[in-house]
Amino acid sequence: MGSQEVTDWQGKNVTVAGLGVSGIPAAKVLHGLGAVVTVVNDGDDERSREQAAELAALGITVRLGDGATLPEGTELIVTAPGWKPDKPLFAAAAQADVPIWGDVELAWRLRGPDAAPWLAVTGTNGKTTTVQMLASILKAAGLRTAAVGNIGVSLLDAVLGEERYDVLAVELSSYQLHWAPSLRAHSAAVLNLAPDHLDWHGSMEAYAADKGRIYEGNRVACVYNMADKATEDLVREADVEEGCRAIGFTLGTPGPSQLGVVEGILVDRAFAEDRQKNAQELAEVSDVHPAAPHNIANALAAAALARAFGVPASAVRDGLRAFRPDAHRIAHVADVDAVAYVDDSKATNTHAAEASLAAYESIVWIAGGLAKGATFDELVAKSAKRLRGVVLIGADRALIGEALARHAPEVPVVDLDRTDTGAMLAAVQEAARLSEPGDTVLLAPACASMDMFANYNKRGDAFAEAVRELGA
Repeated sequence: MGSQEVTDWQGKNVTVAGLGVSGIPAAKVLHGLGAVVTVVNDGDDERSREQAAELAALGITVRLGDGATLPEGTELIVTAPGWKPDKPLFAAAAQADVPIWGDVELAWRLRGPDAAPWLAVTGTNGKTTTVQMLASILKAAGLRTAAVGNIGVSLLDAVLGEERYDVLAVELSSYQLHWAPSLRAHSAAVLNLAPDHLDWHGSMEAYAADKGRIYEGNRVACVYNMADKATEDLVREADVEEGCRAIGFTLGTPGPSQLGVVEGILVDRAFAEDRQKNAQELAEVSDVHPAAPHNIANALAAAALARAFGVPASAVRDGLRAFRPDAHRIAHVADVDAVAYVDDSKATNTHAAEASLAAYESIVWIAGGLAKGATFDELVAKSAKRLRGVVLIGADRALIGEALARHAPEVPVVDLDRTDTGAMLAAVQEAARLSEPGDTVLLAPACASMDMFANYNKRGDAFAEAVRELGA
C-alpha cells in the first residue's frame, strides 16, 4: 500500500489520528468509501465526546484518551497535520511498516483523473494572503477556482465535492507537507523561511526540508524569494519535471526569469514575450492593499504562480485590485489625535512582526504573548531605529524586554503585568501616552495569543475595541 494508488478502500483498516478540523472529514470520507475506520484521539473532553458521538452514529469506532496505541490490523494511518512526528503512534506504525498520510496526501490521492491542477504556496508568513490574492487573480481571468488547504476550506471537500474547478490555489503548512510525500503541484512558491514551529520539526533543517517538499515534481515553475536565499536553495535541491523553471520575485528591478518592481509598477520578466529584453507590466504598487513591502512581495509571488498557469497580465491587475486582506493583517483601525492605530495581531512570530515593523517609520509597538521558543534579538536590532516606545504584554514579555535592553536601551518601555480583560485597553492607553502626532501604534505581538486570548482574532478584536474606546 506504499506509493501505488489505493483504488479499493472496501474493508481497508484505516486509523485516523486526531478529531480536529481535518480528522473528522477524513474519517467520514474514508467510511463513505467503505474503509473500516477507527479514530484515535489523545483528549477525552466534552467537545471530543460530542464529536465522537457524531462519528459513532455513522458506525465509526472512536477511541478517546488514547492516541498512542496502534489499533490492531491498521493498514494505513491518516493523521491530523498538527500531530508531531515523534508521537508513539507513529513509532509503532514505523515498526509495523504502516504508511502515514496527512489530510493533504489523502486529498491528493483521492483526486479524479481529470482533477484540477494545484498551485501551491507555503512559507513562514504571508501564505494565506498570497493564496487569497492568487485566487482573486485566477477568478479575474475567468477561471473556476477556490482558495483551499490550510486556509479553512478542506481540500477533501474541494477534490470530492460537486463543484468542478479549473485550478486550485492551495495553502500548505510545513506540517501538512511533512505528511504529503506524493503531492506534485503544477507550480509552487516558498515565500520565506524563518524559525517557526521548531518545537514540532525538531530543527531548522528539518523545518526547511518539509517546506521544500512543495517543489517536488513541479511541472512549470518553482517560485522563490530572491531576498531569502534559503528559498532558492530549496529550489536547487528539488527534483522537478523536465523543463520546470526557477522563477524569482524581488522588490527590486527584476532580471530575466524574475518578477519585480520598477518605478512603482509590478513587472514580469519571466513569462513575458522576449524576456531578455522586455518586461510585461502587471499592476501598479497602488493596486496592492495594503502596499506594505512584504505584501507587495506576496502579490509578486501570487502573480508569478498565476502567470505560470498562463493568466493574462490584465487579470493580475484586476485580481489584485479586487482583493482585500483578512482582518488582523496590518488592518488600519482608526486615527486618534493624528496617531494611526494598526492591528496586525496575525503577526504571531518574529518574522511576521519584522515585516510589519518595516512598513512604518515611527512606531509605538505593542508586543508580547507566548514566544513558542522564539528569540527576539535580531527583530529588535533590525527595528530599533523605528521605535518611539514599546508596551509589553503577555506571558513571555520579559524575553522581548531583555532584547530591548540589549539593542534599544534608549527606547521607553512599559511593562504591563496584567492579563485581565482590561489589559488591552491599558496597553492602548499607555501606547497613546508614548506616541506623538504622525506615529503609528502597531499591535504586532511577535508571539502567539493563547496566554491571554482564545486566538489572534480575539486579540485583534480587543485591540480594535480599545482603540474605539480611546477615540470616544
